[in-house]
Amino acid sequence: MESIAQTENSTTNKHASGLEGQQRNYSRRETILTMVGVLLIMLLASLDQTIVSTAMPHIISELRGFDRYTWVTTAYLLTSTIMVPIYGKLSDMYGRKSIFLAGIILFLTGSALCGMSPSMNALIGFRAFQGLGAAALLPIAMAVVGDLFTPRERGKWQGVTGAVFGLSSVIGPAVGGWITENSNWRWVFYVNLPIGLLALVVLIFLMPSLSGKGKNVSIDYLGATLLIIGTVPLMLGFTWAGSTYSWLSPQVLGLLALAGLALAAFVIVETHKERTDKQPIIDPSLFRNKIFVISVLITMTTNMSLFGSIFFLPLFAQGILGISATNSGLLLSPLMLTLVCSSIVSGQIVSRQGKYKLIAIIGMAISVCGAAMLLRLNIHSNASDLWLAMVVIGFGMGFGVSFYTLIVQNAIPDKIGQSTSALTFFRQIGSTVALAAMGSIMTTTYQPAFHNAIPAATRQALPTHIITIFDNPNILLSPETQSLVSKQFSVLGAQGMATYQLLLNAVKIGLAQGIHNTFILSLSFMLGGLILVFFLEDKPLRGREAVEKKPGQDMAESDSHSSSYTR
Repeated sequence: MESIAQTENSTTNKHASGLEGQQRNYSRRETILTMVGVLLIMLLASLDQTIVSTAMPHIISELRGFDRYTWVTTAYLLTSTIMVPIYGKLSDMYGRKSIFLAGIILFLTGSALCGMSPSMNALIGFRAFQGLGAAALLPIAMAVVGDLFTPRERGKWQGVTGAVFGLSSVIGPAVGGWITENSNWRWVFYVNLPIGLLALVVLIFLMPSLSGKGKNVSIDYLGATLLIIGTVPLMLGFTWAGSTYSWLSPQVLGLLALAGLALAAFVIVETHKERTDKQPIIDPSLFRNKIFVISVLITMTTNMSLFGSIFFLPLFAQGILGISATNSGLLLSPLMLTLVCSSIVSGQIVSRQGKYKLIAIIGMAISVCGAAMLLRLNIHSNASDLWLAMVVIGFGMGFGVSFYTLIVQNAIPDKIGQSTSALTFFRQIGSTVALAAMGSIMTTTYQPAFHNAIPAATRQALPTHIITIFDNPNILLSPETQSLVSKQFSVLGAQGMATYQLLLNAVKIGLAQGIHNTFILSLSFMLGGLILVFFLEDKPLRGREAVEKKPGQDMAESDSHSSSYTR
C-alpha cells in the first residue's frame, strides 16, 4: 500500500522505526510487565467464555429459557463484535493502555450485572452490556504482542499465550461445572471480578503506555454509526430467521435490507475518509491485500465451525449422555488442550521456518476429519466417542487456525491494531451468524424429530397436554423436573413408567437430531476453510534482523513489498 512508502519517506525519524521496525525496543522490564498485563487479560476473557458455556444448560433450565438458549451468547457477540474495530482504531490513535482500562471496567460491570439477573431477558441484556467491554480485551491484547515483537518472535510467544488458553480450558469448564452443581450459577459471572481487578492493578501501576499517534487524530463518528446500523440488523436478521420469523418474512428481509444499505454507505464513507486522510475506522485499502482477505475468510469459516461445535457439545453431553455439569465441562478439556499443544508446536515451527502455508493446510485437513467424526454421535454414543472427535478437532484447529493474527500483522505491519481488530471483527461476525443459524436449525428440528420418535399408538393414546410437557428438551437438563414428571407417571404403575421412559427417549432422539444437523453445518464450514487455505500466499515472516538494515536497503525492500500488498 502507498501509505507504507509514504510513512517511510516522510521523515528520517519515522524511517528509523521503519517498516520492519514497528516494534520499538522496550526494556526487558517493560516487556515483561506489559506481557503480565496482557496474559491476565487473555485469562480473564478466555475464562469467561469457558465457564459460562459449561453453565448454560443449567442457567436456561432455572430461568426457563430454552427458546433463547443461543441468545445469551448471541447478545454478547453482537455488542462485542460491533465494538472491536472501533476499539482497534482507537488503540492505534490513543495507545493500548487506556482502551484496556475502559474495556475491563465495562466488562467487570457487565459481569456483576449478569450475576444479578432476575430473568432470562435480563441476563441477555446484561451479557450484551458485558460484550461492550469484552471487545477491548483479546483483540487489543494481541495487538500489544504485535507492538512488542516481530512476526517471527510472535510465533515463539504462542507457547506462553497458548498456556493461558490451556489453563482456562482446564480450569474454566471445571470451575463452571463445580459452581453450577455446588453453588449458584451466578458465581460463574462473579468469578470474573477478582481476576479483573488484579488485571486493572497491573495495567494501572505496572504496564507502560504504548503510545498511539498522539495529536491531530479524530474519531470517525459517522463511520462508527453506520457500522452499528449495518451490523446489528445483519446479525439480528440471521438470528431471527428460521426461528422467530421465516427467512422470507418482512421482518427478516427488512433487517437484511437495512443492513445492506448501511454497510454500503459505510464502505463509501470509509473510502472517502481514507482518500482524504481522515482516519476511518476500517481502511478499505486493507481489502486490497490478498493475504488479509483470504485470512479473514478462513478465520470466519473455521471459527463458525469450531464455535458451533464447542457451543453445542455441553448440551449434547448433559442432555443426551446424561453427564453432570462438572463432568461435561471437563469433557471439553481434550479439545482445548490438544488445540493449545498443537498451537504451541505449530508456533515454534512457523517461527523457525518463517513459513506457514503447509502447516495451515495440514491442520485444516485434520480439522475436517474431526468435524466429520461429530456426525457419528447419536443417543447410543458414549463419552469416549465424544472425546475422540474433540481430540482430533483440537489438534487440527491448533495447527490450522492459530496464527492468522500473526499472518495479518506480518502482511500489514503499519496497521497492527486496525488489522488485528478487523480480523477479530469478521471472525465474530461469522461466529454470530453461525451460532444463530445453528440455534435456529436445532430448535426447528427438535419438535418434528421428537414427535416422529413417539410410536403412533402411544401418540394417539396420550392426551395432547401430556405430550406437550416434553415439547421442550429442558426436561433432560433438570433432574428436578424429571423427578416431578416421573412421579405423575408412576401413579399409573409399571406401564406409566414405561411410557415415561419412552417419551424421555423420544426427547433425546429429537435433541440428538437437532444437534446432529448443527454438526452437518459445522462440517460444511470447515470444508470451506480447507478450500480457501490453498489460496493463501506464503509470505515469509519478518524478523528482528530487518531493523539492523541500512536505510537504503530498507527503502528498496519497502517498495517491493508495497506492490505485493496491493495485489
